[in-house]
Amino acid sequence: MDIIRGALRRPISVLVIVLAIVLGGSAALTRIPRDIFPNLDVPVIYIAQPYAGMDAGQMEGFLTYRYEIQFLYVSGIEHIESKSVPGLALIKLQFYPGTDMANAMAETINQIQRAQRFMPKGSVPPFVIRFDAGSVPVGNLVFSSETRSQTELQDFAVNRIRPMFSSMPGISAPPPFGGSERSIVIHLDPERLRAHNMSATEVVDALLNTNTMSPSGNARIGTSMPIVSLNSMVSDIKELGNVPVRLGTSPAVFMRDVATVEDGAAIEPGYALVNGRRTVYIPVAKRAESSTLEVVNRLKENLSRFQNAVPPDVKIAYEFDQSYFVTRSIHNLAVEGLLGALLTGFMALLFLQDWRSALVVVISIPLSILVAIMGLWMTNQTINLMTLGGLALSVGILVDEATVVIENIHTHQARGKPTARAVYDATKEALIPGLLAMLCILAVFTPSFFMTGATRAMFVPMALSVGFAMIG
Repeated sequence: MDIIRGALRRPISVLVIVLAIVLGGSAALTRIPRDIFPNLDVPVIYIAQPYAGMDAGQMEGFLTYRYEIQFLYVSGIEHIESKSVPGLALIKLQFYPGTDMANAMAETINQIQRAQRFMPKGSVPPFVIRFDAGSVPVGNLVFSSETRSQTELQDFAVNRIRPMFSSMPGISAPPPFGGSERSIVIHLDPERLRAHNMSATEVVDALLNTNTMSPSGNARIGTSMPIVSLNSMVSDIKELGNVPVRLGTSPAVFMRDVATVEDGAAIEPGYALVNGRRTVYIPVAKRAESSTLEVVNRLKENLSRFQNAVPPDVKIAYEFDQSYFVTRSIHNLAVEGLLGALLTGFMALLFLQDWRSALVVVISIPLSILVAIMGLWMTNQTINLMTLGGLALSVGILVDEATVVIENIHTHQARGKPTARAVYDATKEALIPGLLAMLCILAVFTPSFFMTGATRAMFVPMALSVGFAMIG
């Protein structure tokens, strides 16, 4: 009760506190990250091992099995899941909650390096990805052109646009999708191979042995030692036709005798359609610690810079914007809070005929939301769908509590009590019931603090937002 008496005796102090809440809440609102989901921190690591040309059985026997044996030495693993398909082995490492994922990632990479010595010849290191729902793509950077091929668009995306993402904080870009990289393709003629009694392996070996990269070194010429260039690699793809495949007493066989060389593209594993047309796009992913809205706004600000880096006939657009969901949720919360405050204030003004009571109701709800935002910011939470849902839930409760207190004050004033005494007595009567109601509501969210894993990461932010708003 001393709080109520102190507020009545020191109105200037209360005004200063309200002003501090407005300034602190406004500062927190501009600094708190805004995202789609909370940071789930799921203890999962994915390993993707590609090997073109192998069927599912070979992937399972020669690669997946070796990895699974090595991963048994990684500490903290709950279970291992794997799936082998033609050309790809996908392994999922599920860890126990609370595992130090930085150490788990280091151990996983160490075991991958040990397993590499058992891999078949020609295998490449796998992709190691830590799953994080906060790093989902926030949109796609789409490339389109009326005159360019998909291979050219892919080349622009890889060599011109994707490197620009390194200078943009909080943004990462996976490889483009929808096109094929430029490749030098050699088409073997089976009839010619049979005529020369030759296999495809012999052609591949000849190509590897004659078109090799070798350091040239220096040559001493008089008093200087210039670097001497070697012709061990072709400078024009047409020269590949002159590569000797078989030499000997019989007529020599060159590449042009059994194959044709083409400056083409690799086989497309898939294609992308935007508005019914073939295109190439780069998925734009934000880093876990970044804000979705900041990343999207920063990307849109750099669209003109991206466009200037490609020819005029190539158009770059940002599509499938995921920040819309966050923006819409924030807008819905603002509209709901504003309507709740205005309607409650209007009803207080209509029935109680007191504009000060209506003003108190209108001000109390935004102040409580600002207090909640300050609390979320100080506890390292974000504005996301879960916290916004908690704030929207608390608006209705705040409207009820404000209405009850204001109506009770006017009831005491109708009995002839002075305003200060009526405020004190009415608030005193409503304090304990309001506190019990608040505790009952908060008790509903208490079990979320005893959850584990992704469930805890989803519902704890909602519980905190409701608690901070009601306490404020």
